[in-house]
Amino acid sequence: MAGGQSKSRVRSAATKLGVCAVIAAGGVGWYWMQGAAPAPAAKSQARAAVPVSVAPAVRQDVPVYLTGLGTVQASYTVAIHSQVDGKLQEVFFTEGQNVKKGDLLARIDPRLYQAALDQANAKRAQDEALLHSAQKDLDRFKTLALKAIESQQNVDRQQGTVDQLKAAIAADQANIETAQTQLDYTNITAPSDGRMGVRLIDPGNVVHAADTASIATLTLTRPSAVLFTLPARALDDVRAAMARGPVQVVAYDSDNVRPLSAGKLLLIDNTMDQSTATLRLKAIFANEDDRLWPGQFVNARVLLGTRSNVLTIPPTAMQRGPDGTFTWVVTDRQTAEPRHIEVASATRDVAVVSSGLQAGELVVTGGQYKLKRDVQVTATAPLTANAGH
Repeated sequence: MAGGQSKSRVRSAATKLGVCAVIAAGGVGWYWMQGAAPAPAAKSQARAAVPVSVAPAVRQDVPVYLTGLGTVQASYTVAIHSQVDGKLQEVFFTEGQNVKKGDLLARIDPRLYQAALDQANAKRAQDEALLHSAQKDLDRFKTLALKAIESQQNVDRQQGTVDQLKAAIAADQANIETAQTQLDYTNITAPSDGRMGVRLIDPGNVVHAADTASIATLTLTRPSAVLFTLPARALDDVRAAMARGPVQVVAYDSDNVRPLSAGKLLLIDNTMDQSTATLRLKAIFANEDDRLWPGQFVNARVLLGTRSNVLTIPPTAMQRGPDGTFTWVVTDRQTAEPRHIEVASATRDVAVVSSGLQAGELVVTGGQYKLKRDVQVTATAPLTANAGH
């Protein structure tokens, strides 16, 4: 029994020795492989440069713009109404048609108004006949009065009758003109050139002069106006620009990307909106290609002047940090360093830098998210818009 336990202890000891030998061999192999690998410092030194896109800071003339949101207004907007009561007999325009001033647009049943005109003409003819007879009587009374055959009282009475008939004829003429005007109103004509809108009342319906609903709407879009707002603090700058001459205004689409039409500033409203601290302005556009449409939202870009020989960088080079605006500058050692800058103004196309940079220095316009101070960089082709942000 004791001999069996002794053999078991011998086998266990042999097993432990074997495991230790394997571990020792593995340690020697690991040490040998580590000796052939590069040091960590060498890895850091071999780190690849960060690819970025760059652009130089350059001096140039920069136009100064102010942009405000506005709406397009037609030169004339006329709701076509009937000025008399009656049945809408005919409509002569088609929806969307361009019409000229005086073109016949619609007709109201004219028969009642024609009858009223005929009646007024007949009344005037009747009164003219009575006046003719009364005038003859007056002439006879005056002749007889000279011969002391007729009294002056009768002459005066007859004179009054003649005067009354003359007044009646004048009233008849006024009635004729009224009836003629009412009859003319049965023909509805275009008050100006323009484009007809959607027809809202069909022929056969009875319309009234007091109706709030119009038959259609006529708009004149050549030229068109844009009513827009700017901050109230811009008043002095805008007035100074207008004093120098015509102020150019360009209308852009609602995304402020595509230019639609160019025009000029027409006026500044005579009051400010105190609730929003804004100023309302109006610009006029020829709009020969009809790119401006009544009711359309546009961005009106006002050219106030030009800044000469200012330092500029692409707006994509500007970065925001805890201490304000900065940009990454590529040094002569091809490393990147952050540089605090003062930006006087910025648009979608260019940023004007008032301090912090010199002309010719290279600024990073894309790939900033990979940069750290003094990291090596390599310039590549410019990145697409919004890259590196």
